[in-house]
This record gives sequence, C-alpha cells and structure tokens, in this order.
Amino acid sequence: MHLYTKQSSVALFTVLLLAGCTVGTPGAGTTTTTTTTTTAATIANLQPFTNTNGSASTYTNAGEIDESGVFFQTLGTNGRTCATCHQASQGMSLSADTMQALFTSTNGTDPLFNAVDGANYPTAPTGDSASHSLILTKGLIRVAVELPLTAQFTITALHDPYGCAITIDAKTGQQIVSVYRRPLPTASLPYLSAVMWDTRETLQPLASAATLSANLNTDLTQQMLDAVTNHEQGTVTPTTAQIAAVLAVETGLFTAQASDSVAGSLTANGGKGGAANLAAQTYYPGINDPFGGNPQNDVFTPTIFTLYQSWQNSQNAAQASIARGEDIFNTAPLTITGVRGINDNTALGSPAALKGTCGTCHDAPNVGSHSLPLPMDTGTGRIAADETNAQIIAGVNQLTAADLPIFQITGCTDATGRPVTYTTTDPGKGLFTGLCADVNRVKTPVLRGLAARSPYFHNGSAGTIVELVNFYNARFQMGLNAQQKTDLENFLNAL
Repeated sequence: MHLYTKQSSVALFTVLLLAGCTVGTPGAGTTTTTTTTTTAATIANLQPFTNTNGSASTYTNAGEIDESGVFFQTLGTNGRTCATCHQASQGMSLSADTMQALFTSTNGTDPLFNAVDGANYPTAPTGDSASHSLILTKGLIRVAVELPLTAQFTITALHDPYGCAITIDAKTGQQIVSVYRRPLPTASLPYLSAVMWDTRETLQPLASAATLSANLNTDLTQQMLDAVTNHEQGTVTPTTAQIAAVLAVETGLFTAQASDSVAGSLTANGGKGGAANLAAQTYYPGINDPFGGNPQNDVFTPTIFTLYQSWQNSQNAAQASIARGEDIFNTAPLTITGVRGINDNTALGSPAALKGTCGTCHDAPNVGSHSLPLPMDTGTGRIAADETNAQIIAGVNQLTAADLPIFQITGCTDATGRPVTYTTTDPGKGLFTGLCADVNRVKTPVLRGLAARSPYFHNGSAGTIVELVNFYNARFQMGLNAQQKTDLENFLNAL
C-alpha cells in the first residue's frame, strides 16, 4: 500500500471525465464506446483514462471502485491515503507527467509532496519545486531503509546531493540510507512473487500455489501497516476491518492498456489486450519458470505474450506493428551477462553468459512478472564510469537518470573470493538484508499498463519506452534495427 489524496484523485478524474473519456465493452471483437455516467464518487469498472498512447483502464472484482472506501481514506496525520501514489488515472501508480501540473495547481501543498518522502530531503520547504525535483521529473519517492548492524558490507556515500544519503539513527546506531524509487502499481497483485522493489515486505514467500493467497494477504497487511506508519505518518494502527477493506480492493485490481491511439481498441479483431482479459489470466507460482522451477514440470516456453497473435497479418499497420513487437519480445535472442541473480547464481551453474529472450526474466504468461522469487540486477542503478562490463556501460548510457545519491559498497567478494566493490544509486535488496549476495538486486515487475505509469525501472532512469528499449537493446546485445525497435515499443505501449 502507498498513498493518495481524495482531493487530487477526484480532480484528476473529473478532468478526464470532462475531456470526453469513454467506456467500452471488454473482450468483444469490436468495441462500441459510450459516454460514461460515472460520478466522482465511484470509478466504473474499466473506466478508461487517457495517456499519451491511448487509454488504460482498471478491472475490479468489486464491479466499481468506491472512492469513499478505506483505500481513499486518511489513516495517518498528513492527509495522505493509499491512493496518493496509486491512482486509477495513472495505472494504479504515479506518472511523472502529471506531477508538475499537480504541484502547480496546489502550490506544492498536495499531501503527495509532503517532505517526509515526497521531497528530495525531509526538511524541504513546502512549495519549493527545486527541492521536489525528483518527484516532479521522475515520480520518485524517497525511501529510508535501516541497514542491519550485522551487514556484511560497508556502505559510504560518494555523492550526496540532498544531504541525507546516509544518516545515523540516534537510538539504534544503525545507518539509515535514503534511496529514491518509483511507486509500484497496486494492481495485478495476485501475480506477484515478491512485494516491493527490494522484496522487503515479503514476510511470507509467494512461491507456492497452496499458500499464495494467505501469504499475499500477510505480506500486504504488513506493507499497509508500514505505509500508514511511515508514508502517512500514522499514530494509530489500522483496525482489522480497515486492513481487510484495503486488501479486498488491492487484490481485486488489474490494470492494462485498453486502447492504442493509432491501432484502436486492444480487444478489436481478436486482440486480447485490456484489463478484463488480464484479470482472467491463469497464474500460479513457478508457471513457465525458465530455470526448472515449474511445479507442474511443464517445459518453459519463451512465448510469453499471446495477446496480439490475431493481428500478425492485419491490414491495419498499427495493429501489425504491435503484433511484430510481441513476436520480438517472445523470440529475439539476448546475451545475458553481468546480471546478479542469474550469472552469479550457483544453482544455475553461474553461467558467464546465458542465451535467453525477454521471457527469461519476464516469464509469467501475458503478465510479464517473474513467477518465482528471483530479484536481479540488470545494471540500471550502476554508474557507467565505474563499470568494466561493456554491456552494462552500453545500457546505462541509454538512460537519463536523475541526480541521485551514489553509494560505494565494499567488503564483499566474488565467487572466486576476490574483493569486489559496487558503485550504485540503490543497493536494492542488500540494503535491508545486509547480504553481499543481495546488493543491487530488485524484483522483476508486472509489465501490464506500462503506458500509464512512466518513467520506468525502480529509479525512473528510463523516461520513456523508447529509452527502455534502447537500454535492453544495448545491454543484452539484441541487435534490433530501427523498425524492430519501433515495433517492440508499440507492443510494450499496448500492454
């Protein structure tokens, strides 16, 4: 759970309503649109919200999203709610494109910009755009994590632009490290194998179908409690009824792109895009795992997405491009090197290089998450000047990262016992476990609804889908030509 203000949610919803948003019938071969009659008190099932590539919508098991529910109520002391960082108009996350307008319209007083984590540093003055640059340009929330006293490594700040990269808790003596991350969407949660980028809220494993539902509820409950305490600055523990109400909303939401500005409805002509189809997707932990972890012993297939197979020979050029992009995602070869979690994984034989596809990491069918817990470090938080892996350097050089703190981590060794130093803007899972093996590793997120929630990666370093594709093309030596990159971009925008 994260955050939201009722005032800003209704305002954004009303703006989109007045702009002529329409709603269609999910799953039909063709979609007939009609003007919605939804009031500001509810968000209708599959209510479309426009974005730069068309529109996205959210399917809810409840039939509609009730904006008077606990998810939209203030549970803390600073005016925030769960929806502060999880807005239906932005893919149940936050899009940086809307931040500047909200900041300007409220003079920076919207609770989203509270300095506790909605500013570059915790003493930032209200209304000062310079001290809120990270959320305004990249949609980044400051996350303060206590490094365990038993950490295997030493961490120091090489670059501290906001004066709070590392502080000391006066009571415990623990280092508190500030990193800046994108809010993950509160949608498609039943398809998760880990909760939070660094997996820190995964108290119970999401690795077995038999325990998935119960363990997910346990994990999301703890996530909600921590969010109320930290992000909402709450002083009263939510009641059992309040927790149950929020979890009922969260676990029943599925967000996806609904229409493409050129290709039209993503359920037209046999297309299987959209949130209603996503909600009906078969999933269990380990489904289609590429490393032999499928509990049903089914063989891995790199054909991850089958949403637009019917468009492969379409006379509609935009639909045909999306179908080609889906095929590129499924079949284009990648050379995977320097990925912590894979190339250093002894259970996989620690391969120096591994031939794979996009589905090697994004294996869950028509979802794109990793179906078993396996946080990875693809290098998006690395510093090119301190890298020796040519592919990491090539990939990072495609990104436009924000001015973030830079940390140096020492005291770790590689598989041969040689000392290794990491330079990074985010130590990832290692920051809360204190383990060298976890440094820089973050989870693989669900890919659906990308167009509604830019920028991308945990640190917002890919401002657009174009930058994201350029990163992967360079990082994993895909060798895509200009048309192939365009097709892949069009497909990712149609998720």
